[in-house]
Amino acid sequence: MERIQVVAIAASLLFLASVMMQIMKGKLREEYALVWMLSTCGLIVFSFWRSGLELLGQAFGVFAPLNLIFAGAIMAILIYLLHLSVAVSKLHYQNRVLSQELVLLREKLERKERTRVQEPIESAGEEPLLAPDGNDRG
Repeated sequence: MERIQVVAIAASLLFLASVMMQIMKGKLREEYALVWMLSTCGLIVFSFWRSGLELLGQAFGVFAPLNLIFAGAIMAILIYLLHLSVAVSKLHYQNRVLSQELVLLREKLERKERTRVQEPIESAGEEPLLAPDGNDRG
């Protein structure tokens, strides 16, 4: 086994451990962690089995197997960016809806506070337990 293989395997295992720690701390959701773990496992497999990359390169008609890694990485990044764009768009819409609901709730609260301030104040002394309309005040 060559030195570069050992370094690649060690780096991949460290990265895999880092992803697992992020999951355990709750900083990384499982749906995203799966992508990172699968890609790291793929790197580990090709670090052990170097001729496998050459076989895939021949199967896809790629002249240099390393170009297959770059092409695959670029496609994976583009797909991931599309996914993130969809997620951000959804969050933007939800944020707008929540902001509008917050404004409506504030308006409703301010309206209730204004009507409460405008109500006549009862005379000094104890308040009756029942309002004139029969509703309980306590």
